[in-house]
Formats: sequence, C-alpha cells, structure tokens
Amino acid sequence: MNKTPHDLAQMRKSYERAELDEAHVRSEPLEQFHHWFDAAMHAKVLEPNAMTLATADAQGRPSTRVLLLKGADERGLVWFTNYQSRKGQDLAANPYAAMQFFWGELERMVRIEGRVERVSDAESDEYYQSRPLGSRIGAWASQQSAVLPNREVLEEAWKAQQASLGDNPSRPAHWGGFRLIPDRWEFWQGRPSRLHDRIEYRLQADGTWLTQRLAP
Repeated sequence: MNKTPHDLAQMRKSYERAELDEAHVRSEPLEQFHHWFDAAMHAKVLEPNAMTLATADAQGRPSTRVLLLKGADERGLVWFTNYQSRKGQDLAANPYAAMQFFWGELERMVRIEGRVERVSDAESDEYYQSRPLGSRIGAWASQQSAVLPNREVLEEAWKAQQASLGDNPSRPAHWGGFRLIPDRWEFWQGRPSRLHDRIEYRLQADGTWLTQRLAP
C-alpha cells in the first residue's frame, strides 16, 4: 500500500472554543460578519482580511486564489486586482463568485456567495492612490496571470515603469475593484465530534434574510 510522506489520515483537531446558535446571531449577515471580523482582529489573527476567492470560467472550470478584502458595507464586499488576470477574465464571462474566510485561531469560517460587478472608477482611483508607490508601479508592470520566462523580466518591467511613471502614477485602466453582492452567507463554528455549527443567511425575494441552521 502506498503511503504519503505524512500520515494525513491521522491528522485531526477537536474544535472546542465556542458555539454558534441561530437565536443569538445578528439579524443582518453583514452585522454578524463585522462582529466576527472584529473578534478576529482582537485575537490578532494573521491577516484577518485574507480570503479565498473562487471563480469559474465560461465552461464552468473553477479556480481559487487568496486575496485581501478591502471593503465591506451594505453594497457588498470589495477587492482589487488586474481586470485582465485569470479571475478578471472568469468574472467577465461568469459574473458570480464565492469567497471564504478561515480564522483557525478562532475555529471559525465565513462563506459568502453572490453576483459580482466592478466598482466605480472613482472608488478604484481612490484605493489605488492609497497604495504604496511600489505597488502602484507594480500594477503597471505586471501582466497578471501571463506566462513569464523568468523573474528578471518582471523586475526589469517594474524598473522601466518606475523610470517612466515617476512618483505619482495614475491608475491603469486594466486595474481596479470588484464588488461581490451577497445573496448567501454561512457562518461556521467548529464544534467537538465534527458536529459543527453552521448558520446560513439566504436572501429572499422581498430583500429580507432567511436565517437557518445547516447540518454539519
């Protein structure tokens, strides 16, 4: 029998930190998200705004990557990227996505699904100007998701853009923000014996949220 380098079948952890009850969650999922996000920050979780974003292309082939959330309000959840990247092309063909936050220190996870749209140019300009200069130049230098022969090509492109753009580059048209408009949220709290708590919010036709418990 072939064996993996590590005994993965025996790797497990019992989740016992907390519980989640549908009677005690916030009535609005965004409020519950901010409540949990604040707890993650207080617990000094490493990059609490790091999230896995899942997209699918026109043929339904999925892909994931880790990004940083840069906005969360009643309009939706925002991140910024190169519109010509693989995720940008996926979203142009199939404007729906799912995101997931995992805060292992708190034994918590949040899953969110919904339709995706671009944010306004003004919002993208504002965030772009808030970034460190090196990152602003990088948005010009990197043809995100394109094949590179080596790293030197990327570094030389950055240097060339630095020399060309100076200290106050404008936002490139191919770079900006996306906003996911949720129609489904799930809050997951790890529990012993794999009997995890899962509370789902599902958007109804009248704009209200249905809250219900899901089996683990």
